[in-house]
Amino acid sequence: MQTKDIAISLKNVNVRYNNNIALKDASIDIAYHTFTGVIGMNGAGKSTLFKAIMGLVTPQTGTVTICGDDTHTAQKHGHVAYVPQSELVDWDFPVSVYEVVMMGRVGTQNIFKTASAVDHETVATALERVNMTQFKNRQIGELSGGQKKRVFVARALAQGADILLLDEPFAGLDATTEKSLIALLISLKEAGKTIILATHDLLSLPDTCDHVALVKSTIIAYGPTKEVFTRELVEKTFDGVLNHVKFN
Repeated sequence: MQTKDIAISLKNVNVRYNNNIALKDASIDIAYHTFTGVIGMNGAGKSTLFKAIMGLVTPQTGTVTICGDDTHTAQKHGHVAYVPQSELVDWDFPVSVYEVVMMGRVGTQNIFKTASAVDHETVATALERVNMTQFKNRQIGELSGGQKKRVFVARALAQGADILLLDEPFAGLDATTEKSLIALLISLKEAGKTIILATHDLLSLPDTCDHVALVKSTIIAYGPTKEVFTRELVEKTFDGVLNHVKFN
């Protein structure tokens, strides 16, 4: 893969928390315009991988580049947007759907004082893209689980990021809502976005993601889903037999 085609690159990244190894010699090159599913057991390093990409943790050794930039520069330029796990969000905070999405444009301070006409237009377009315009004045905590996820995707779109990181976006969703969110993410990928999501949902992954990264304190394997999502590799990642999963 040529450098110009790489959206995210980790080279021999090592991250420790105190004396605990979270990631060891992790290396991966993720191309632009791909849809990557990141899978692994709880505590395998998926969240640490995302934090390294976002610049929220500093590796002891190794390098992380986003769109050719270091993580600090990438964040400054808004290359990457993050959709967090639902349990990490304070849903009781009094803020409207519109305000949440506007935060993707102007941050969290003085939202409407600093917002320009272009910002308002961008937010309106993002809400329309995820079919949430009719809920723009609703308090974020009043929405269903699937609607909340769509609002945070809209915030990521309003930010203008080329790369979207989603941490467990399907957690707590019913099958119909999950299917709808998957369709939205696939459409964003087809429109040119690079999508990376961490998920425990192995059943829908083969039909959702065109690439898979297997994480077990390092990157065990990464590549096209048809090559990496195999019984041998996935059961190695999860330390056990997975009879309920259909493999390539």
